[in-house]
Formats: sequence, structure tokens, C-alpha cells
Amino acid sequence: MTVSFLGPPRLPGMPSRAAVAAGSLLLAAIILAALAADAAQSVYSRGAARAAHGPAVPEEAAAQAERIVASSLARIGRAASVSLKLRQRVRIGDRVLVGAGRYLQAGQGEEQRFRLETSLTCDSESFTVTEVSDGLFCWLNRSAGEKEITLHRIDVQRVRSQLEKLGAADPSDTAPYLGGLQRNLWWTRQWFRFTTATAAELDGRPVWIVDGEWPPGAVVALLPELESAAAEPDGLQPEDLPDGVPWAVRFTIARDDLLLRRIEFLARPGPRPIEPGPIEPIAVVELLEIEIDGPVDATAFFYQPAAEGLIDFTEYWVSTLGLMRP
Repeated sequence: MTVSFLGPPRLPGMPSRAAVAAGSLLLAAIILAALAADAAQSVYSRGAARAAHGPAVPEEAAAQAERIVASSLARIGRAASVSLKLRQRVRIGDRVLVGAGRYLQAGQGEEQRFRLETSLTCDSESFTVTEVSDGLFCWLNRSAGEKEITLHRIDVQRVRSQLEKLGAADPSDTAPYLGGLQRNLWWTRQWFRFTTATAAELDGRPVWIVDGEWPPGAVVALLPELESAAAEPDGLQPEDLPDGVPWAVRFTIARDDLLLRRIEFLARPGPRPIEPGPIEPIAVVELLEIEIDGPVDATAFFYQPAAEGLIDFTEYWVSTLGLMRP
């Protein structure tokens, strides 16, 4: 199994396989591994509430869903500080990976810094990601099992300058274009269009369950071999996608503070061909112990890795930058 992590693709435009790898780390892991892996069982046996693709969604409902997600992501981006823990469970091929992580963020605008550390384990293999921005450089450190660790460095000022040239509303808001939790969230929003928001409860807390789906044409752009299935009268169905490729995404967002609590990627799991049936979560990320605007240890953003194996990724990263969708 190989999971690739690259720089961000040019936007706007439909995703390619390489482009997906550049955005959300979780989404990249799911899709790229699914394209190379055989079938297995779902992460959870419980079914999803409903399929994400169906009759046309009223524009007002979709606009509300998009506003809730954008507001939730902005809540994190504009906070003076963020501290939280992550718990993950991902089905990749015939294996289930479980893991945990930590995210810290401090400062705003040009002073914003962050540190994301996550790990996934399955049997004897482990996959780890460390992403740190100290305000001057962003460091991307990856390891996959026994494979060699990759270490990339990006000049934050160069990214900021490029965003200014591209006409970004706030060029100092670089985190969604660099790494950390913000990039994972904004790039998940980049690939999916959120269509409905349903009031519900999670562990006694009022929440919004916000469902998203691929925009028209995106799946075929990612997987051209599905073009004929997409041309059928009923269009693409969950069972048409390769096992492990998500059909939909679901955000669970607290209604009182608009903080994201859970991300679920949904699909129809099982060996292909497979009969129609309900979609289920194939990957879940929970955000726990969230603290906003609290004290954060500044030493967390100090990062001095060994120079051996270091690749300066700035030129490539800057050359492929494009703005997030509004």
C-alpha cells in the first residue's frame, strides 16, 4: 500500500488522482489506497442515514449547509489559539487502521503557527505525519511503515506573496495552503459540495449533521473509467465507485460554538461488482478535547529537523498554488 503526499494542485478545476493527494491527508489516504487495494469490510457496521446523491437539493438548503461549514472552518482559522486531540479509524483495502493525533495552533494572520501530529497503525505497520509551521517555514514530515522518511520545507513568505498575486482576500491566511488541520478541512470542502444541514444531537450536544457530495463531473475527472457508468440514465451510484473511494462526506458541527466534532467519509463497501445498498462510514475522524483561545506552549512550534534528506519544496508548491473556492 502506498499513500502519496504532494503539493497542492492548481485550482479551480476538477481533481486528478495526484490533486486529491495534495489536499486533505485523510481524503488522500482513502482514495489513493482504495484505487490500489482490494475489498474489505466497513470500518463500522452501522449504516449511514442516507445516500448523499439523489434528487436535486433546494438552493436554500445547500446555501445553509455551505455557510455552516465555512463558518466552522473560519472559527478555527480566526481563533487566537487552538488545542485539540484527534482519533481516527480508516478502512484501507482489507485492513483497518486506527490512530490518534494532536493539533496546536497559535497566533493570527502572519503570526499564525501550527503543529499537527498524527499516526495510523495496522498490524506491524505505522504511518505518521508531522506538519509544523513556525511562521517562517512549513515543514512536512512523513513516514510510511519501513519506508524512508520524507521531509519537505516550504517558505511561508513565498506562499503569502503568491496568494497576494492571485488576489486572495487575505494573503496572510496561509494555513489552508500549507498544512495542518486547516488544510485538511479546507481541502475536504474544496472537493465536496455541502448540500443539507440537519439538526440532531451527538452525546447530548445539539449539532448540525452536514452532508456533502462530489460536484458534477468530479468523480469522472478523477476516475475516467467511470464515464460510461455516469452516462447511464440513473447516473453514477455508490456501487459504481471502486471499493474504498468515498461517495459522500459528513461533518458533525456543534450548534452552540460551530466547532467541528466529527468527519465521516461514506461509501458502499465490498468487493466489486456489488449489489446496491446503503452507504456506510469507511473513515472517521473525531476532534476531541477542543480548547479555543487557551494557553499554548510556544515551544511546540520550534522545529529543527536534521538537514539530511531535506527537500526544499517551495518552488513547486508556489508554482501550483490556486485559490480555494469561495
